[in-house]
Parts: sequence; structure tokens; C-alpha cells
Amino acid sequence: MNPENENDKMEILETVETPAKNITEPSTGERKRPKWLLPLIAAICAVVLVVAGIVGWNAYSGAKLAEAREACAAAADTVRSNANEYNALLNGDAADAAAVKAEQVEDSKTVESLGKELKAMAPEYEGCVAEDAQGLDAATVKLNEQADWYGTHEKSLSKAVRAVTESKAAKRLDDAKTNLTAKLDEASRLLADSDGKVADNATRDALSNAIDAANGLKDGNDPAKIDGARKTVEDAINGVNASVQAKTDADAQAAAAAAAAAQAQAQARSAYSGGSSYSGGAYRRTEGSASGSNTYRGTTSGGSGPAAAAPKPNLNGAYGCGNSCTGKDDGYYHH
Repeated sequence: MNPENENDKMEILETVETPAKNITEPSTGERKRPKWLLPLIAAICAVVLVVAGIVGWNAYSGAKLAEAREACAAAADTVRSNANEYNALLNGDAADAAAVKAEQVEDSKTVESLGKELKAMAPEYEGCVAEDAQGLDAATVKLNEQADWYGTHEKSLSKAVRAVTESKAAKRLDDAKTNLTAKLDEASRLLADSDGKVADNATRDALSNAIDAANGLKDGNDPAKIDGARKTVEDAINGVNASVQAKTDADAQAAAAAAAAAQAQAQARSAYSGGSSYSGGAYRRTEGSASGSNTYRGTTSGGSGPAAAAPKPNLNGAYGCGNSCTGKDDGYYHH
């Protein structure tokens, strides 16, 4: 260590004055503070703190109340929105599905499930009627629960309605296919049985075309088209049946006309084969062959009067006797 350096350091340290010597001591002539000043200041500070606390608390309470009201209003809006959606479903599609009977659906359990959903009691809306933050917070909790109820039941009711609707559609499709199949069987039998029995064969062609078209639709998934095909086949069946009936009636009329003609001809032949004769002063042809004889019955007793004077009929010809006829007591003329 260098002794000169140490001497230099000691000289420097000796020249530094202590801080206490630089401080100016207070003058003994300054005015002293009153003793009551400090308590007064403390009291004023306390009042200020209390006032500030009250103001701060009121501000906090006001903010809390406003926040509670805002939260309650938001919850109320959610409840109203969910309730409106639920009620729209309840009074719309659910009401339509409720009118569906068990026999109209493929699965009757879907109708039972919908019935249970429709019996659910909706919560009673109360709203934000509290005056303080605590009451509003409680109302908000209740409103949130109601909103959840409407949301949950809207989903479950919608599911039940969809199940009924789908089951009804499935039943309708099955019925349409069943009815078309039965009508096609009937049409095929009629097409085979009506051959040669119709008045207009175009009706059978229409039936055959309808059968072909229906066979192309019977395995589809559109019940409306399947029902339309069945109706077309049914109309074609009615057309063939009407044509068969028309031919039957025409054949019956032709047979009746032929029978009437035959009867008239037979009557004409029977009338031509009769004979003629004369009796009691009248000439009469007797029934028999065309070579039958003519007879005359008169009065042979004497006396006057029309009977006695009645002239003899002219019996000349192949069937008479001319002037060679002689009278007998029996009243007849003989050769």
C-alpha cells in the first residue's frame, strides 16, 4: 500500500463537514401552533372520509342496482323470446300434429308421446318487479330458469311433433303402395278376362298402358304420385267395365231382335196353313191343309122368310158342286 495515498484520503475526509452542522436551527422567535388545530384537522378529515364513504357507497349501490336491472332485463328478454318460439310451435305444428289419430300413423307411440308433451305446464312469467339489487338478482335467477324451461321444452315438443309427422307420412306411403298393388291385381285380371268382350278395344289398350305406368311408380317414395297412378288405373278399369257392359247390352238387344224376327216368321207360316168354311148362312174357312173343303150350312125346312129364301152360295170351282148339288133333309147340299 502506498503511504502517500493514505495521507491524501485522510485529508479529504477531514475537510468534509457533517450534515448536522449545515442544518439551520429554528429560530426561537417563531409562532407556536394552537393545540386545538390538530384535533380540528383530524375531525375534518374524518368527516370528509365519512362523506366520501357515503358518496362512494351510494355510487357503488347505484351501479350495482343498475347492473342488476340490466341483467334482469336481459333475462326477461330471453324468456319472452323462448316463450314466443315455444308458443308458436304449440299453436302451429303441434296443434296440427295433435289432430292426428293413432290409426293414421305407423307407430301409435308417437301420438302418445306428443300427448304427454302437450300436457306440460309452462312457468308463469313474473318479470323484473323488485326495487333493490338483491330482489332483481333473485328475479334474474328465476327468469333464467324459465328461459331454460322454454328452450328445453321447445326442443322436446318439436321432436315429438316431427315423430308424429314422419310416422303419418310413412303410413300414408305404405297405404298408397298397398292400394296400388291391389288395384294392379284387379286391373291385370280384368285385362285378361275382357279379351273379346268389349265394345271398344281401345279401352283395353288404355288399361294396359296404365298398368305399365303404375308398375314403374309403385316402388317410389312419393305417395302423391303413387295415388295418382292408382287413380289412373282405376279410371281405366271403369272404362273397360263400361265397354264390356256396352257389348253385353248390344248382344242382348241383337239376340232379342233375332228372337222377335223368328217368332214373327213362325206366326206368318202358321197363319198361311189355315182352311175356310161357311156355317149358318156365313162362309167359313176351316183350319187344315191348303186342300181343305168348303161347307155350307143352311135351312132346309119349308116356309117363307129370309131363311127359306136365302140363296145358295156360289160354290163353283174345285171346291163346289155347281148346279148338280141336291138338298137333303139334313140341311146340307151333296153331290
